[in-house]
Amino acid sequence: MARDYYGTLGVRKDASADEIKRAYRKLARELHPDVNPDDAAQERFREVTEAYEVLSDPQKRQVVDLGGDPLDGAMGGMRGGGGGDPFAGFGGLGDIMDAFFGAASGGGAARGRGPRSRTQPGSDALIRMELSLEECASGVERELTVDTAVLCDKCRGAGTTEGSGTRTCDTCAGRGEVQNVQRSFLGQVVTARPCPVCHGFGEVIEHPCGQCAGDGRVRSRRTITVKMPPGVGDGMRVRMADQGEVGPGGGPAGDLYVEVAEKPHEVFERDGADLHCVVRVPMTAAAVGTTVPLETLDGVEELDIEPGTQPGTELVMNGKGMPRLRSSGRVDGYGDLHVHLEVVVPTKLDAKQSELLRQLAELRGEEQPELAVNGRGGHGLFSRLRAKHR
Repeated sequence: MARDYYGTLGVRKDASADEIKRAYRKLARELHPDVNPDDAAQERFREVTEAYEVLSDPQKRQVVDLGGDPLDGAMGGMRGGGGGDPFAGFGGLGDIMDAFFGAASGGGAARGRGPRSRTQPGSDALIRMELSLEECASGVERELTVDTAVLCDKCRGAGTTEGSGTRTCDTCAGRGEVQNVQRSFLGQVVTARPCPVCHGFGEVIEHPCGQCAGDGRVRSRRTITVKMPPGVGDGMRVRMADQGEVGPGGGPAGDLYVEVAEKPHEVFERDGADLHCVVRVPMTAAAVGTTVPLETLDGVEELDIEPGTQPGTELVMNGKGMPRLRSSGRVDGYGDLHVHLEVVVPTKLDAKQSELLRQLAELRGEEQPELAVNGRGGHGLFSRLRAKHR
């Protein structure tokens, strides 16, 4: 009677090749002699291995599907005459796992990455530059002192003394890594790590440069010129290509970023390209109107305050703010200056001043306060308060 190879692996007759492989892999892990030395388990392992050999071969599987047994009379197969090694097809569970996962999980050599180059790109550097509001507006050119890694001028990045070189590392034979082989129930597990002698380079410097100790770079303080364009602001960065840290082994330098630290201004508060300031106007000046000289970034400007100006009035001076980056033109290329008027009511009056104000109140019929009437259309006091806090 033909053997039930599908039943041995526990799969359906219409199972795909991947399903057959997964079933065999699961059983092989449980039954292999390296894991389970029981005699019954060894016999069972022989059977599932035989079943997998048949069903993984399309021609043999076709014979099974037609009702035959491809191993009958085949003395050279897995059922060869007694006394043969039933595991002759596999040297160990590691070899079985190699068939499914490759050398990295079995008895083969681990696939290493090879030695890494001694020459590596350098890192970026960051330095902060304090600027006043006026300097941010006009732009500035300034010299800065930076402390970064630079190319060693003695070995020019080679890391060796003049006339010497490098040799292949004896520990890793130039591979840059060493391997460790451990045996587990899954077979041989090979791990790799950077060589502790050459640090992964695969070569050793026998006579390091006395100035850089073989690194190919040294730290040095130098002065560079930085140009800040008009319109920069707090937190903005200007990139200076190839002015950062030189890499190990004389590798290409990174970039230097100069970050703006804008100092607070005593008069103006900045909001992007717009400026804001507060002008305190005496009550009398707000009532009759006046002209106030205002110091702006462009010099003194005349600010006209109309008669009857109310507290909280905001006047906008177009184009009197900060320049916009990469823009041109006085109006489109600049922000605005927002002037917030604060009407000041006197707190101390002498007798004559008080009398004059009383006379003014009598002339205007304002001797007594007047209770305001709520506005219509939702514009009353509480409506305004709600709108303010939304």
